[in-house]
Amino acid sequence: MVKPANVGEFAFGKENYRLMLIGLAFIVIGFLLMVGGGSTDPSKFNPEIFSFRRITLAPILILAGYVIEIFAIMKRPRD
Repeated sequence: MVKPANVGEFAFGKENYRLMLIGLAFIVIGFLLMVGGGSTDPSKFNPEIFSFRRITLAPILILAGYVIEIFAIMKRPRD
């Protein structure tokens, strides 16, 4: 038996919004870790752009943030 929709209630619960904020924080931190490493002089090469932080850690954090966001949206709120 299907329960009728509750009128006037939010689609997401408190835990969903908390998970969404955590996912958003992961995404923002990942993008902040990617920032920088450039050079003001175009004739000079800065090898810092290929650091572990920018090539590996930041994309993993961003991907984890998106996974958390999807989980937060799909998770059913508690009654």
